[in-house]
Amino acid sequence: MKGIEQRKAEHIMVTLEEDVASAHDYWNDVKLVHDALPDVDLDDVDTSTVLFGRKLSCPLMVTAITGGYPEAEKINRNLAEACANLRIGLGVGSQRPALERGARKSYEVVKDFDVPLKVGNIGAPQLVPQKRKRAFGTDDAHKAMEMIDADLLAIHLNFLQEIAQPEGDTRAKGCYDGIRSLSRELPIIVKETGAGISRRVAQRLKGIGVQGLDVAGAGGTSFSKVEGCRAARKGDRRCERIADTFAEWGIPAPVSVMWADVGLPIIASGGIQNGLQAAKGIAVGADCAGVARAVLRDALESSKAVEERLALIIEEMRIAMFLTGSRDVRELGRAEHIITGATGEWAGCEREI
Repeated sequence: MKGIEQRKAEHIMVTLEEDVASAHDYWNDVKLVHDALPDVDLDDVDTSTVLFGRKLSCPLMVTAITGGYPEAEKINRNLAEACANLRIGLGVGSQRPALERGARKSYEVVKDFDVPLKVGNIGAPQLVPQKRKRAFGTDDAHKAMEMIDADLLAIHLNFLQEIAQPEGDTRAKGCYDGIRSLSRELPIIVKETGAGISRRVAQRLKGIGVQGLDVAGAGGTSFSKVEGCRAARKGDRRCERIADTFAEWGIPAPVSVMWADVGLPIIASGGIQNGLQAAKGIAVGADCAGVARAVLRDALESSKAVEERLALIIEEMRIAMFLTGSRDVRELGRAEHIITGATGEWAGCEREI
């Protein structure tokens, strides 16, 4: 492997081997209020929902993890099989390796399974020319969707990660126009990759026809830390220092869910590890919760391991709904909650940025 394929493999290994999580778990600052006398049986709690016109058994999806190198085929196969069996959504990692170098196999494996909601993925930085690299256009976006029979295409925003890479793509001017152009032709959602989405950005994206937002706020994997570990292994002190400086950068995930609520479907992601945290995401305003690192190690093992992990997350969400007296997902979205700690400080700001 070389180039982008090697980089994708390194991202997975660093995530598994190093402590690259945010220093603070912002979801633990969100407290659901206990209902001591719920008027519903646990077995009657209905976790089903409809997201982007697709019926899911639960407001849960596996968000973008990887793709584009040999080991990723096994990961995506295991994820797709588990998501199909449990009837939840799946997003693939950046499809840039397939579009630039023809490394399609690790993505196309998703087609083998009846996943109810499939989301393709290309990066916003690739929508403008970067150094000697061409910009992706509408034809590339169509190819990315066709590669996995996607229902939606996610455009990911990862400039925090890019600034910490020696090979990072840091030209951002024109990305907004690129997203607007694609939104006229295709069903587009926009996802962050660990730093969150503010209200101002959410409003701008809604104004150009984006159909949904995956906030991917701070609190989970810090890709600045991931790149810092890569830089340290390569002896790149400059990038290591930059990555360390910005290691905790970003809007806390729960706050980003609240701030990005501009009338579009919202996926709450960024540090969600269990079903209680997923339920908290719905309670603070999201339509769906997204997990990634929570199932990564299982995805390297087997589809059964992934399915067992996800089934437990779904059951934990059901229990959280029961303990808040929520009969269905709509009622969970109205569940009483309080926000404490660092997240409460952010949420209490007078101006939603």
